[in-house]
Amino acid sequence: METLQGRVGLVTGASRGIGRAIALRLARAGAAVAINYRNDGERARGVVREIEACGGRALAIQADLARLDEVRGLFEATLDHFGRLDIVVNNAAVACFQPLAEVSEGTFDQIFAVNVKGVFFAMQEAARRLSDGGRIINLSSGITIHGSAGGSVYGGSKGAVEEFTKAAAKELGRRQITVNTVSAGFTETDMFYQAVAPENRAQAVSLSPLGRLGQPEDIAEVVVFLASEGGRWITGQHIRATGGAD
Repeated sequence: METLQGRVGLVTGASRGIGRAIALRLARAGAAVAINYRNDGERARGVVREIEACGGRALAIQADLARLDEVRGLFEATLDHFGRLDIVVNNAAVACFQPLAEVSEGTFDQIFAVNVKGVFFAMQEAARRLSDGGRIINLSSGITIHGSAGGSVYGGSKGAVEEFTKAAAKELGRRQITVNTVSAGFTETDMFYQAVAPENRAQAVSLSPLGRLGQPEDIAEVVVFLASEGGRWITGQHIRATGGAD
């Protein structure tokens, strides 16, 4: 198993789904983990308890990533508690799927506030605060590969994140900090069941030659590899963890 002993990770949107799986997997590899959440404090504290029950260290920290002051506070709280920061996983996101002609300004602003502004300024804080040799891993979506009717705003927000990744990798490489994007395909999460109508779920399964939906743990394994010493020579990349559903 990859060892992350002595390292500290911060995972945004880590109270459930892919973020939760990433936090638990980082902890299994030996990292202490800051568990960010926006609303569901009880679930976030449940993730902390799971990690602590296995002998790990974790802390739940509330922050709304649409607010710059709270993004900065999230990083300050992590450093105050753990004393260092080595891995930042930008997982938190919101999604809404509507026809282009029906998207409201409020919906556009909400999605871009979290998925674009929030990620950008979390990356900025990471650039300022990460230890040399650190890792930034951004979560994107298979929607940027194949597009989706109704997904113009969500897909656009994730496309921006992929561009942030490429630029940051070139800026931060001199400090041996790697920056990568992991795009999740159809993954069995609450967001999947909210976004994909029941009559379309079988089709989503059929798109992968492996014949199943992804599981949050599938994505977590890729993220932890990139966070490990084994991922040291991979930077500025867009890794498609989609089960071949490209």
